[in-house]
Amino acid sequence: MKIYTKTGDKGTTALFGGTRVAKHHIRIDSYGTVDELNSHMGLIRDQDINEAYKELIVIIQHKLFTVGAILATDPEKAILKNGKERLNIEKISSTDIELLEQEMDIMNEILPPMTHFVLPGGHQTVSFCHIARCVCRRAERLVTALNDIEPFEANALTYLNRLSDYLFVLARKLTYDLQANEVKWIPEKH
Repeated sequence: MKIYTKTGDKGTTALFGGTRVAKHHIRIDSYGTVDELNSHMGLIRDQDINEAYKELIVIIQHKLFTVGAILATDPEKAILKNGKERLNIEKISSTDIELLEQEMDIMNEILPPMTHFVLPGGHQTVSFCHIARCVCRRAERLVTALNDIEPFEANALTYLNRLSDYLFVLARKLTYDLQANEVKWIPEKH
């Protein structure tokens, strides 16, 4: 399989289903940002962290590919003439969302309560989590804008929202595990 097709040389790309759109189309920006997030998740997974975190990150990366596939599918061509879905993969389920919630609950049992916002940083691995969280929030903003124009499966959007929360809690938990300094943001008073 050749990687280069030359079909995008004039600034368009094909959605799943064959429809060609501009490479700056909000749908492309949406799934491109999800892909960027997936790369950041790989960077976190490559750190010297607990194996259980790494295993969950692999699951998350698979789910992000699913979200990307959902976003890359032309909604007008999502259903084939025989009535079957063009995208023949398992979708994002409430169980996938609940897994992130359960993991956050487990980590939060160990962490000290939050009394202030925290400044990103303290350790390179923690910073990678905060970067991924921010990219996830950007993906979520783009995906919600796309959803306003062309609605798609609600669980895909919910998953991104929950994932950004998970990444924040993971950053705090890694700060704790790595015995890094968690710097509280305390606003200066006039």
